[in-house]
Amino acid sequence: MAEPTEAKTLPEAEKKKEQSLPFYQLFSFADKYDWLLMVSGSLGAVIHGSSMPVFFLLFGEMVNGFGKNQADLKKMTEEVSKYALYFVYLGIVVCLSSYAEIACWMYSGERQVSTLRKKYLEAVLKQDVGFFDTDARTGDIVFSVSTDTLLVQDAISEKVGNFIHYLSTFLAGLVVGFVSAWRLALLSVAVIPGIAFAGGLYAYTLTGLTSKSRQSYANAGIIAEQAIAQVRTVYSYVGESKALNSYSDAIQNTLKLGYKAGMAKGLGLGCTYGIACMSWALVFWYAGVFIRNGQTDGGKAFTAIFSAIVGGMSLGQSFSNLGAFSKGKAAGYKLMEIIKQKPSIIQDPLDGKCLPEVHGNIEFKDVTFSYPSRPDVIIFRNFSIFFPAGKTLAVVGGSGSGKSTVVSLIERFYDPNQGQVLLDNVDIRTLQLKWLRDQIGLVNQEPALFATTILENILYGKPDATMAEVEAAASAANAHSFVALLPNGYNTQVGERGVQLSGGQKQRIAIARAMLKNPKILLLDEATSALDVGSESIVQEALDRLMVGRTTVVVAHRLSTIRNVDSIAVIQQGQVVETGTHEELIAKAGAYASLIRFQEMVRNGGFSNPSTRRSRSSRLSHSLSTKSLSLRSGSLRNLSYSYSTGADGRIEMISNAETDRRNPAPDGYFFRLLKLNAPEWPYSIMGAVGSVLSGFIGPTFAIVMSNMIEVFYYRNPASMERKTKEYVFIYIGAGLYAVVAYLIQHYFFSIMGENLTTRVRRMMLAGTDLWCSFSLDSTTICFKADKTLNCKSDLRILLDLMISFPTFERLSYYCQILHSNTKE
Repeated sequence: MAEPTEAKTLPEAEKKKEQSLPFYQLFSFADKYDWLLMVSGSLGAVIHGSSMPVFFLLFGEMVNGFGKNQADLKKMTEEVSKYALYFVYLGIVVCLSSYAEIACWMYSGERQVSTLRKKYLEAVLKQDVGFFDTDARTGDIVFSVSTDTLLVQDAISEKVGNFIHYLSTFLAGLVVGFVSAWRLALLSVAVIPGIAFAGGLYAYTLTGLTSKSRQSYANAGIIAEQAIAQVRTVYSYVGESKALNSYSDAIQNTLKLGYKAGMAKGLGLGCTYGIACMSWALVFWYAGVFIRNGQTDGGKAFTAIFSAIVGGMSLGQSFSNLGAFSKGKAAGYKLMEIIKQKPSIIQDPLDGKCLPEVHGNIEFKDVTFSYPSRPDVIIFRNFSIFFPAGKTLAVVGGSGSGKSTVVSLIERFYDPNQGQVLLDNVDIRTLQLKWLRDQIGLVNQEPALFATTILENILYGKPDATMAEVEAAASAANAHSFVALLPNGYNTQVGERGVQLSGGQKQRIAIARAMLKNPKILLLDEATSALDVGSESIVQEALDRLMVGRTTVVVAHRLSTIRNVDSIAVIQQGQVVETGTHEELIAKAGAYASLIRFQEMVRNGGFSNPSTRRSRSSRLSHSLSTKSLSLRSGSLRNLSYSYSTGADGRIEMISNAETDRRNPAPDGYFFRLLKLNAPEWPYSIMGAVGSVLSGFIGPTFAIVMSNMIEVFYYRNPASMERKTKEYVFIYIGAGLYAVVAYLIQHYFFSIMGENLTTRVRRMMLAGTDLWCSFSLDSTTICFKADKTLNCKSDLRILLDLMISFPTFERLSYYCQILHSNTKE
């Protein structure tokens, strides 16, 4: 039985491996201006790339001017002056072409990815709810918008110009090299594959480790997102340590991958430089032979060697961009897969019709339905129910009976597998979706508030409403009284998912939003079940006002809230088993009466009362929110928007300039980071030693190179041969030395950087005072000095800590460059 399973797994793995776009499809959103920019950038890259071989050609001729005219100072000066002017012209061309290469490709990439983000988000928002149940997680979508689009941008912007640049250097280098001294050029090309192989293997290994590290960070980010988004649940179950340990375990794998990446980088760079130095030694040896035999001169030898080798190394450098292209194609595949996916419920404004008048009669006719995520579980089978216009009908039943599914089908979040949902005897699938939802107001058990002001949350019901209409809706929802007491009134930020408000306050804001919409049909999905008794009575009073004169469907958990509705339908196992008023159903002593008796037993203490637990949770939530508001009223004021009323009475939003102004980071944080790295200081000493050692490589190479050029003009063949051997052995030693130096440098500094990254990430989630972030180890929620609790911004900070390793990588380069300059 194992063989078929294995055979099945291989094609799936192969299919997964091939999940990438053709490269040209990454440019699907380029317009004519983008193509103009890309053509200009490509032309600039070709000229810029070709300039290096041209430089070697001119430099070789100038070297000949020095070597061949040593006895004639005037002629030497004329030759040098002529080529110096050529260098000036070449510099101007390089300046303009490099600007065109980088600026055009970067600007084009920004434009295209901006369009890609819009198209992706537009495609996601057009998907039906079933897509989010089965195919997507919110974390994946956010990660794609923030990360995958950056990978695509990296692949289609300056990396393309960089690729064309190095490819042009390779082709121009071969042409110049073979024209100058074809034998030396041929030998130089022969050693290129060894250098290219070392560089390519290094790039391939590092790309693979980077991809694994990115995935590991993504997994850790999901754990952090869940802990932050559900912070009160984490508190209530005393799960702070568990969340922190899960996060630590997830980033521990990234730590090990970071060590491997540091070692791979050190060995890769060291081996590349080592093979390059040994290749130089071989080429210079034969250059001396050819010059002694009169087959070429020093200037042409210099031009041929450098043009061919730099051209070959440029080919290897161009290959380093292939990793970015590969990542971009893989990320683009995920994005384009969503963009191209057709939703089962079309939201096209031109698709469907609008009814000239809505009475509000709703009928389920022989509906069979199962959720896309659980197609084998039938929720409704031949389900039928009628909601008369202008009446209030409550739907009750046990958990899993399908009462909330009624709301989802009316909103057309899903379509039934069979049967029809009718509005005024018209199948809602034939109606324009946007128009249909404009006729419906929905108030859920958990009100959905956005991380903006109270005013903007209410305006979602009617974006063009006047301030008077907003206040009237808020007053009808019993919300105006508490909003007026807040420091910024309607301009108060509610925080992520309304965290600044209590449960009852959030629900009243949601009701105000529904009232402002003034819908013909109202859906109340257990709108008061999560509230304590005090908040419930206030919210229920607001709901009673909202229900007047509308077709209202009430999904009820607490049966005490529906005693006065026009009719009650009891659902069991996907079927309506009873209908009638409260008194009629009590008299029948059937399913409804059983539900009533059960809730009375719970209320009288026969069972642990869930509502009591909710009450305590709500009071805790209210307490935390009140503290947050009182502690941070000044900060909220900085984050708020101001509004003015135009001549037509509509609200005009004025962006507060202070909102976007960022406070500069306090001084001394770099040294605090170094202090956090104290356990790894011994590794930093070793890394610094490696940086010093690798810093000597470049100057040594330059000194030997200048002396080697001088040797090419020796008139005594024996002296030329002896000196050539001496410098060749120095190059071989430098190659072996480079492997050791780069390995020490990058491996030990990677230990520093990765440990700092891991330590600070863990501290961020644990909530240390160092960062003033909210805490999972404290009894109350702390806030950053000038921000509300924001899951996305806190996660962004956790993601931004990936810069710790590059910081120490750059520190190693600074040490290397410093000692290179000292040597020189």
